[in-house]
Order: sequence, then C-alpha cells, then structure tokens
Amino acid sequence: MISRIDLRGRTLSRRELLDALPRAELDVESAAAAVAPIIADVRRDGAAALRDLAERFDGVRPEHLRVPAETIAQAVSVLDPQVRAALEETIRRVRTVHAAQHPTEFTVQVAPGAQVRQRWIPVRRVGLYVPGGLAVYPSSVVMNVVAAQEAGVTSLAVVSPPQKDAGGLPDPVVLATCALLGVDEVYAVGGAQAIAMLAYGAAGTDPADGDVLCEPVDVITGPGNVYVAAAKRLVRGVVGIDAEAGPTEIAILADGSADAVHVAADLVSQAEHDPLAAAVLVTPSIELAMAVEAKLTDRVGSTRHAGRVMHALSGSQSAIVLVDDLDAGLEVVNAYGAEHLEIQTVDAAALAERVTSAGAIFVGPYSPVSLGDYMAGSNHVLPTGGCAHFSSGLGVHSFVRPVQVIEYDYDALEVVADRIVALADAEGLPAHGEAVRARF
Repeated sequence: MISRIDLRGRTLSRRELLDALPRAELDVESAAAAVAPIIADVRRDGAAALRDLAERFDGVRPEHLRVPAETIAQAVSVLDPQVRAALEETIRRVRTVHAAQHPTEFTVQVAPGAQVRQRWIPVRRVGLYVPGGLAVYPSSVVMNVVAAQEAGVTSLAVVSPPQKDAGGLPDPVVLATCALLGVDEVYAVGGAQAIAMLAYGAAGTDPADGDVLCEPVDVITGPGNVYVAAAKRLVRGVVGIDAEAGPTEIAILADGSADAVHVAADLVSQAEHDPLAAAVLVTPSIELAMAVEAKLTDRVGSTRHAGRVMHALSGSQSAIVLVDDLDAGLEVVNAYGAEHLEIQTVDAAALAERVTSAGAIFVGPYSPVSLGDYMAGSNHVLPTGGCAHFSSGLGVHSFVRPVQVIEYDYDALEVVADRIVALADAEGLPAHGEAVRARF
C-alpha cells in the first residue's frame, strides 16, 4: 500500500537527498496554459463569463454570483448547533493566536533631529479563496478571514465554488461561517475564474449584478487545486498572493516509542484530502514501520474515502523512509520541508527546536495535524511542495506591509548634506546632490 525508501547506511548530499524523497507531481506550467484563456475571458466579459464557466466546470449556472446578504444571514439559522459551537470555538482560538501576531512598530533616532519610523499598514482589500471540490472547507473561511481581520483589513471578499446541490450557491456551512465572522461579500465563483475576478475585478452583465460585480483586490490568499495555483501564478504581480498551494502533505518523524495506531490514523487523515496528498513517515524503527503498514491496511478499508486514501498512500508522493537514527531523520524532514510535520518521539519538544523547515510543527502524541486543521488556534493555510524552506503559513503578516517614515529637520539634513552630494556625484547622479543643496 505504501512504499519504503531505505536510507540507512547511506551518506547523501542535499541534492541526492531531495531526489530520493517522495513528492507529489504538480504540473503548474501545463495548468497555466489551460487557465490563461479563462483569465482572459473573465477580464473581457465579466459576469457573463463567470456564469458560463460555472456551468462548464461546476455543472450549475448561478442566479446570483454575489450571494445576497440575506442568504448569508439565513445560513446561520439552519446551521447545526454542534457545528456552530465548534466554529465559534475555532474562531475564538484562531483570533486569540492571531491577535498576538501584530508586528511591532518602532522609531529610531538616527541623530538629533533625524528620525526613521516603521509603520505596518494593512492592505486595502483582500480576496479569500475557499475550496469546494472534493470537500468543502468552512475551516478555511475562519483561517483566511480571521487573519485578515486581525491585520486590520477593512474590505474582504470571499469566493467559493457554486454547489449544484445548493442551487448554485456556495456550501451552506461556508456561508454560515462567513455570517459568524461578519463577512457579507461572498461570491459563488470558484477555480481559476475566481482568481481572475479577484485580481482584475468584473463588470456586471445582469441587473442583479449591477454595473460592477466585483472590485479588484490587492492580495489573494487561500488554498486550491492546481488550476487555482496556476491562476495565482499568472496574476502575481497584478496582486500579491500567499503561495501556489499544492496538494496537502504530512510528514511524521517518529521513533520506536510512537503509537502505530496514532501514526497510521494521522497519515490517513491527510490522505483523505486528495489522491495527490502526500503522507510520509520518517523513522529509524523498522518495528514501527511494520506496525504502521499493518495498521494502514486495517484503517484504509474502513475509512469513508477509501479509494482516495489508497490512491494517495500508494502514490509516488507517499512513503515510509527508514533512517539510521533521529539525527538522520531530522536531516530528512528538514530537507523535505513538509506542510505539516508531526514529531512523535521521546523528548519531542527538544527535537522540534531543531526543525528548520516546516509549515507547522505538531509536537507529541496529542498534537495531531487534525487539531491544527480546526482548533489549535494556529493557521492551517500553509506552504506545500517544499516552499516551507523560504515561506511561512498564513497570518497577520500576510496582509500588512512595512512602510518606513523618514523625518529630518534642517539641522539634521545639513549635517549629512555634503556626504550625500559626494555619493551622488560618485554615482553620476548630480541632480540628487543638487536637490539637497537647493535647501541650503
């Protein structure tokens, strides 16, 4: 069901190690060629193109591309009370963590009368993508919206694919979650066309849409399939994006003290997302590896999405990686840079401090990835495909940017005037120096 990669007794360079590790194949380049005409259609034809594309890809032609505010509000009234309580607790915990993420502003007195101050300014408007293909994700509404709200963004647009079973509206629980968060700008638009609408805006072509269906945003965030990732690549530069999210990943670094039932359950939990989902166990214990293989066989047959899970676990992106010891295992997981990294070892907390590349780190047997997906308080929009080597998960920082404010008085500028002129002349830009001299 799941392959083994045996690295014991081998000394590999970083390049060789990266080549040896499993990874989902994601052809964003080909997808980009496919979505470029979709983006062009939305830019040209606005709402008319969005309805045509929904009918083509989602099997339904939405009557309302922008979901009426009363429909969003009504979704809460029919929400299952237990689901509502769970969502409200998730919102509370995620908001508590993200409220602590605000970056600190500072002022530096460089010299008497010379001041440089750094402000953090939220972006004006954001577009938040919530998937709705193989599964629907009200939890992603929480992760995107709370981070943007805590950053101080005042204009938020949520997009989620129209559902045939919901009469062309997004999933009802997604709508209810928007209502709980106070978001009333929600669009029944998914896929690459949603990214195009957010990036360029869209004109209305129906009286119900108005002249302008959607105003363009400054930043687009949220996970999606390969076509969403490709569309984000194509509009990057027109807008900011969080990342080109690929299929979900879990890596588990475990030793012989780990419970094979826990490990197998956690691998299956992420494999049920997508046939391309990656599930990787890194361990120096052959006994644990064998026990996990046996437990996977037991679990996969009884899980709801058995076919999807089997496809993911048997794919080239998933494996059990055998290593000589935990130090070698740590080298493997740092090279892999998983979206989700669980550490189930003796002294897991100390080992977690040595991790340098992961979207999020889950420490010990009672911190499963499922906790982070819903109610840990952390954000579950995380870098995939090794992007954890250079990028981070979604947070307040995703929606603010630092702006430096420079303020010098007459005397402070006079002190450095000659030196500015000298540097300007050395660079062959005398007008720079003349702009300073003009003040004296």
